[in-house]
Amino acid sequence: MSTAYAQPRVVFVTGDDEYRSEYSMPALARLLETRHGLKTSVAYARPTPQTANNVEGLEALRTADLAVFYLRWRQLPEAQMRLILDYLESGRPLAGLRTSTHSFRYPKEHPQERWNDGFGIDLFGQKWLRHHGAASSTDVSVIPGQESHPVLRGVEAKFHARSWLYVVEPLEGDCRPLLTGRSVNPAGKDYGPQPVAWTKPYRAARVFFTTLGHPEDFLVPSARRLVVNGILWALGREIPAGGANADWVGVYEPPAAGVPR
Repeated sequence: MSTAYAQPRVVFVTGDDEYRSEYSMPALARLLETRHGLKTSVAYARPTPQTANNVEGLEALRTADLAVFYLRWRQLPEAQMRLILDYLESGRPLAGLRTSTHSFRYPKEHPQERWNDGFGIDLFGQKWLRHHGAASSTDVSVIPGQESHPVLRGVEAKFHARSWLYVVEPLEGDCRPLLTGRSVNPAGKDYGPQPVAWTKPYRAARVFFTTLGHPEDFLVPSARRLVVNGILWALGREIPAGGANADWVGVYEPPAAGVPR
């Protein structure tokens, strides 16, 4: 259950070992605290981002008002997974980035195997399918008719992102696509335009998701504002007409991404 904190509490759950979420999500957390008065904490894969079976700090989910997931192929022990599942069952809002479509990779017949695909499909509208190759990037544009959605306030009608485009169509469940992307210099087959950001419900709670999340994406003001807007929208906060303040606190220098998979 959510608690009556004066400041909404946002918990970032990281552990992707490819896109350096352990670097970008704390930077976003600082932005949200300084620019928007939120209280934040970050859960990290320990001792390294490559550690698949341990994420420290998940206890903060017990008192969170919003959970932001940036995970990839984890195999968490039962006690840690229970903290996540308890949050999901509580009906509180969610946000997710990029590899959270494939947050878990439990072995066959493991008690949590259903979450390998189910976490992405049920919560965020799609599981892992494929992408267009790490040498490519993405031209992003607002889907006609969605310009008035609060998540898109202050987001340019067209912008370029370093992320290589994920294939997600057809989306599962009651998704409302807001942005579409077109792969630039795809490796092999071009699967055509794909949704890049959308909203949906989960247990009547608001959910925001984007397949963006490469470290260099957060250098792009529109990409950064999209995520900040999405988090505030999921919390039920009012978003200014010009979009949320998405100015970094200090200097953000994106680290190198890992080996793409």
